[in-house]
Amino acid sequence: MTRHIRSEYYVGTFLVVVSAVTFSTAGLFTKGVEAGPWEVIFWRGFFAAAFTSAWILSRGTVRHNFSGMGYSGLAIAVIGALGTAAFISSFKLTSIANVSLIYAVSPLIAALLAWFVIGEKISRRMMAGCGGALLGVAIIVSGSLGQVSLKGDLLALVMTTAMALIMVIYRKYPGTPGAGPAVLSSVLLLPFGVLFGAPFKIDSSEIYILSAFGLLFAIASVTLAEGSKRVPSGQTALLSSLETPLAPALAFLIFTEIPNFPTFIGGSVVLFAVLFSIRRGT
Repeated sequence: MTRHIRSEYYVGTFLVVVSAVTFSTAGLFTKGVEAGPWEVIFWRGFFAAAFTSAWILSRGTVRHNFSGMGYSGLAIAVIGALGTAAFISSFKLTSIANVSLIYAVSPLIAALLAWFVIGEKISRRMMAGCGGALLGVAIIVSGSLGQVSLKGDLLALVMTTAMALIMVIYRKYPGTPGAGPAVLSSVLLLPFGVLFGAPFKIDSSEIYILSAFGLLFAIASVTLAEGSKRVPSGQTALLSSLETPLAPALAFLIFTEIPNFPTFIGGSVVLFAVLFSIRRGT
């Protein structure tokens, strides 16, 4: 591996980790307000689009991010909108821990999609990491059976598949801008937020909270997009699964949601699998 390629890989790894840490706070914002899912989706999307657009303007990359997004960018925006709607709604129907642990299956989905769509090879180390992540999920699920909402779980699975597909698209078309599709994804959801929710009737204090959510979501979306261009799809998904142990830990600290023993064990297995998968062999 040349110095430049190695440097790009490490930069990409850092960006995806930042994205995972930021995304792990999503459940806190969603459950921390009384507003319904469509109200959260609307204000999260409004502020995320505003903050990301300001970032684009400050960099002078309006043409690149919007006119240059192409069909791949449009596809990412639509898939991202679907995934976001499912993601926010899932938190209102099931636990933070359950949403995050379901997201941990994204390495397998991303790896299989990358193999099927772009012919990306799957290394033994990466496959072992996928197996470890799935084992961790199985351990966590074993302690949550019969205690979660099926609809919430299914929505979390939709989100997981959408995110895995976005990672593969960025890997296939690395020239696709990250910020433009993220803005369009948020904007696409605004009319649905008005149609299915009542975003202008919620308390102003909750709007302030959701503005912070929008800022963090904007940061997470851009860092994930930029990181996905530099790291293989399967490893991107594995790095993103760092959210699995982080989200329940934050839920415990903020809401005193106490994960059971299998969650602690399964989260540790997922974390080990991620670290193992990204370790470069000599």
